[in-house]
Amino acid sequence: MRAGLIKAGAISLWSEREGAGDPLLMVTGLGYASWCWQGLRAALRERWDVVVFDNRGTGRSDKPAGPYTMAMLADDAAQLMQAAGVARAHVLGHSMGGYISLTLALRHPQRVRSLVLIGTSPGGPDTQPVPEETLKMWGLAGTMPPAEYARKSMPLSFAPGWTEQHPAEFDTLLERRLQFPTPPACWLAQYQACAEFVNTGVDVRGIRVPALVLHGLQDRVVPHHNGALLAQRLPHATFVSLPDSGHLPFLEEPARVAALVSNHLEHVK
Repeated sequence: MRAGLIKAGAISLWSEREGAGDPLLMVTGLGYASWCWQGLRAALRERWDVVVFDNRGTGRSDKPAGPYTMAMLADDAAQLMQAAGVARAHVLGHSMGGYISLTLALRHPQRVRSLVLIGTSPGGPDTQPVPEETLKMWGLAGTMPPAEYARKSMPLSFAPGWTEQHPAEFDTLLERRLQFPTPPACWLAQYQACAEFVNTGVDVRGIRVPALVLHGLQDRVVPHHNGALLAQRLPHATFVSLPDSGHLPFLEEPARVAALVSNHLEHVK
């Protein structure tokens, strides 16, 4: 595996790369970093050249002061690709990473070969908002230490009961998350970029590449309706609903998600 900081414009982003085959860029969600892909990328690296990175403000990447915008985060990804010598890639984005991936496909279409969009949304007035319970928890993000906040908030990203049924796995995920915690100010800068994206939305009808949209039916962060709407609007999308998953199906059902992603990528011309 190759790992280290890569200069992306004015900042440096932590990136890890392993595997062989066509490039697959994986883009994380709000406050998350490359630790979250460990299981999924292990299942994909034998067939794909997997590139993961920490968005600005998270993990081991630079943490400049906000404000951040989705265009800025998408341009970071494009500059990372250029610096890493990746001309074009399949792009997999989760949640905010989906917003970034859609924006990347619109701003830098030559960079994107296909899309995999997990637990995400096109934004705009026709989408459903984040549930009130989750918003209340997010409101505490700047009021408590990262470890306490992660333990209290992260269960809402799984299907109800998942963390109780998988306590050891949950503790391992928390440990990975907290090794390089996201500072509250950077979390807020990412959140505000997400809020702007959700409020205004993007017109995805101009995205012509094949897309796979996966969404957990029990998602308590980005309602399932939003994933279905996204797939309906994308010209070349396949929608798969995951009845037993919440907002993190690649952690809840890693084998199933890996199989769905592999099948999609293998059929892209």
